[in-house]
Amino acid sequence: MLRTAYIGLGSNMGDKKANIERALEMLKASAGVRVKRVASLYRTAPLGYTRQDWFLNTVAEVETGLGPHELLALLLDIERRLGRVRTVRWGPRLIDLDLLVYGDEEIDTPALTVPHPRMGERAFVMVPLAELVPDLTVPGRGRAAELAEKLAGEQKICRFAVN
Repeated sequence: MLRTAYIGLGSNMGDKKANIERALEMLKASAGVRVKRVASLYRTAPLGYTRQDWFLNTVAEVETGLGPHELLALLLDIERRLGRVRTVRWGPRLIDLDLLVYGDEEIDTPALTVPHPRMGERAFVMVPLAELVPDLTVPGRGRAAELAEKLAGEQKICRFAVN
């Protein structure tokens, strides 16, 4: 059974745009995953640990036959193959891939929580997600478009100019 899932992508080290493009190419080359659409790139200020460089972020819509834990394992493998090393929580990262939404499922296991538990608090997730699916409802938070508008007014985010 095919499911639609949304994946957040971000980078704030090295060639950020190229890092995201490489991750998307690896997703496209993965069995059981078809990348359908990708939102614009957004330049965003770091949250949490703020003594680091700005981020580039986007969201990809994928269609997948993988189960949610299999898809998460794929995302973690892509991060690893691209050289991500986890040191500081919310710290600098070469690449970050987050499973935001998996169909209409709600999952709460030690390894995975979907919808992503903090997505409704983050402009860098909600603005590109709302670009793709403005009417998506984030449980307990509201519509993606409304959340994106509210968060964009509170957090530093702007569309990244691509040459």
